[in-house]
Amino acid sequence: MYDPPSPVMPPEFMALFFGTFFVSSILIAALVYAVQALALMFFFKRVGVEPWKAWVPFYNIWVWLEVGGQPGWLVLLALIPGGSIVTFVFLCIGMYRTGLAFGREGAWVVLAVFAPVIWLFVMAFAEHRYRPEVFAQNGWQGPYAGHGRRNPV
Repeated sequence: MYDPPSPVMPPEFMALFFGTFFVSSILIAALVYAVQALALMFFFKRVGVEPWKAWVPFYNIWVWLEVGGQPGWLVLLALIPGGSIVTFVFLCIGMYRTGLAFGREGAWVVLAVFAPVIWLFVMAFAEHRYRPEVFAQNGWQGPYAGHGRRNPV
């Protein structure tokens, strides 16, 4: 009797395929996280925040929000489905304000939205001086972290 070939892949092949895919995904995610943390580290150093904070998950975004004059607790919204969109909007507002404090026009926020890691490196190594007093000149309260930080209440 004829036994047609099975269209299902052998289990050994499937295990090898998914194992390789899983390990590759973990390595790529770690590399992306390391590059972002490195960019944040240089940026934090430039704006007067301790660089080690860039390497702590969630806390790094908390501090990044505070540098932009936004409340850091907004990062907790990322734990709720759909809340990360709200966190990202407030992060973009903070990046806009921080960009102005570096003497960049508002159009730089487009780079911040679509390539935030590149934006961080540009701000970290820019020749422009960081001037947190720009927050007050535009009618905003100052940053919660870094140079020009608000006095705690």
